Amino acid sequence: MVMPISFVQIIDYLGTFAFAISGIRLASQKQFDWFGAFIVGMVTAVGGGTLRDLSLGLSPFWMTQWTYFVITLLSLLLFVCFHQQINRLAGTIFLFDTIGLALFTVVGFQKTIDAGFPLYAAILMGMMTGAAGGVLRDILINEVPLIFRRDIYALACLAGGLFYTAGCLLAFPPIVSQLGCAATVIIIRILAVKFHWQLPIVKE
Repeated sequence: MVMPISFVQIIDYLGTFAFAISGIRLASQKQFDWFGAFIVGMVTAVGGGTLRDLSLGLSPFWMTQWTYFVITLLSLLLFVCFHQQINRLAGTIFLFDTIGLALFTVVGFQKTIDAGFPLYAAILMGMMTGAAGGVLRDILINEVPLIFRRDIYALACLAGGLFYTAGCLLAFPPIVSQLGCAATVIIIRILAVKFHWQLPIVKE
């Protein structure tokens, strides 16, 4: 019997695809080969969730589900076949990275709640799930992680987690809280880039 796929699982798969594409796209800029690009895409897609599961005392999700390998492989094949079209899209990396960030924030929050942890832990795990994969990606391609620069990145996850928390406290339908969380992350990231919102740097 085939089990139905939940809305959160769909979000998880979409986030995996979006983050895998963002990692593969950056790997291509660094002239990685196909295997290297696959590794970067996979780490980007599952890195945050792995750290989340380890923090929650759970087995890393991708170790028991082959789906994430397949999604990353399909992302690589899609990029190889259509890299010229993808590269021509304005803001490709930003687009996929923002979508992945938003969707994984939702997944991290919901999985933490499902595991029986309190709301404040869910906010932190949502941030970790969304942002940590990008940190690992940037380290692998020898870039300063975006989260450590002045861009509004992890704070967008925090805002999304706060929306989700408000939805839980106010008894919103789960899908409303989930979509609102994702929309909050995306809107803040877009506005931060458009209006150049940045955190102050630490002065010497």
